[in-house]
Amino acid sequence: MNNGKKDDRLTVERRRMVRCDLKGRDITDPGVLKVMGEIRREDFMLESYRSKAYVDGPVPIGMGQTISQPYIVALMTQELRLNSHCEVLEIGTGSGYQTAVLSKLAREVYTIERFNQLSESAQAVLEKSGADNIKYYIGDGSCGWPEQRTFDRIIVTAAVPQVPMSLTVQLVEAGLIVAPVGHGDVQRLVVGEKKKGKLVFRPICDVRFVKLIGEHAFEAQ
Repeated sequence: MNNGKKDDRLTVERRRMVRCDLKGRDITDPGVLKVMGEIRREDFMLESYRSKAYVDGPVPIGMGQTISQPYIVALMTQELRLNSHCEVLEIGTGSGYQTAVLSKLAREVYTIERFNQLSESAQAVLEKSGADNIKYYIGDGSCGWPEQRTFDRIIVTAAVPQVPMSLTVQLVEAGLIVAPVGHGDVQRLVVGEKKKGKLVFRPICDVRFVKLIGEHAFEAQ
């Protein structure tokens, strides 16, 4: 199959994804739907997996990590209730796909990745796409952004046993954090709103994420 026909097929599949996997479920935010209909998920995937770009499931990206299921990317983004004034902290850059979605809806994205190889690969794709409102850091995401500052929204794209206090303190009052929380193979996706310095949680659904490794998360095996 030549690249032109392959691109056409993936474009059709991307439209189907938005129509069936997102709109067909409970994704109603018009901004999220628009952005996910525009971003080429295949650009963030290993060549050997690009034919599966719009399968509604996670796909390996190397280093034991995955690119999240499109529906979950949309759901977590929708729960953040982003606007063009938001500064967002993302824990776990991974492939950069979720980062790309955030960058089109927020004013600025600060993203942390533990693996240098993944961060550099994601940065290359994001810069090629024209995203210029993203700051990158390679390190322990469970410790938060290395500089003392706060964010309007925080998204954690790997499982944590509990939301680290290091992230809570970097969230503004009335800010939102979305994270998969739990010790087992299945976690509970929650949204926490900061009220009087503490997080008040609302459960969303059960999910499966790889574990976040770090000082305030899980220990490396």
